[in-house]
Amino acid sequence: MHQCIDPAILYVGTPVVLVSSCNEDGSFNLAPISSVWFLGWTAVLGFDASSKTPVNIQRTGECVLNFPSSNLVGEVDRLALLTGTRRVPLHKRLLGYRFERDKFTAAGLRSASSERVKAPRVEECPIQLEAVLETTRPIGSRDPRLGVRALALEVRVLRVHVERELLMEDDADRIDPEKWHPLIMSFRQFYALGPRLPYSRLGAGPESRYSPARAQLKRAVSILGHRWFDAS
Repeated sequence: MHQCIDPAILYVGTPVVLVSSCNEDGSFNLAPISSVWFLGWTAVLGFDASSKTPVNIQRTGECVLNFPSSNLVGEVDRLALLTGTRRVPLHKRLLGYRFERDKFTAAGLRSASSERVKAPRVEECPIQLEAVLETTRPIGSRDPRLGVRALALEVRVLRVHVERELLMEDDADRIDPEKWHPLIMSFRQFYALGPRLPYSRLGAGPESRYSPARAQLKRAVSILGHRWFDAS
């Protein structure tokens, strides 16, 4: 039997992402978020507008989305109450936040150079996505439950870095979900994925079907070309 309730938050369960960006002085900022969703190579990120990360992304037009595995929960948790904003907003001070200039060191993580953007990757994260900003818009302006000004940033991924150990044995462009163990945030608590459930009809076909038509055609031509070469 269902019951109507009045929860303060609705973080029902999403992956944790460490968003890295560049500060004005050339140093790096690192922020954990769990308000993120994807379509294709486009992601929408949700931020408190007073946070340093959306300010950096709007100024530089870029960032890196770093996905920690569940075994990095300790490092991620060290970032939870840190902000790169020197004058900590009142609502964050009430929550226990403090300013931290060097979040990589505070978390015990290492930065690595990116290839297409100036923002750094997080060396320890198994999946790292270099991205550029496409659009920014206010979000939740009519939501009385949202107590702070918020922004939705749409970013487009340019480059995908994945640890080799996570890839499919027979397809170097696919991440094997049996090997990938993301860190999940649900109602302010950390979780890891459990075992895969028996079956998914959506997951039965090849992942390449979700590529643009031109990419599928290029792949098909490449495969046919290899077969013709082998046959000859």
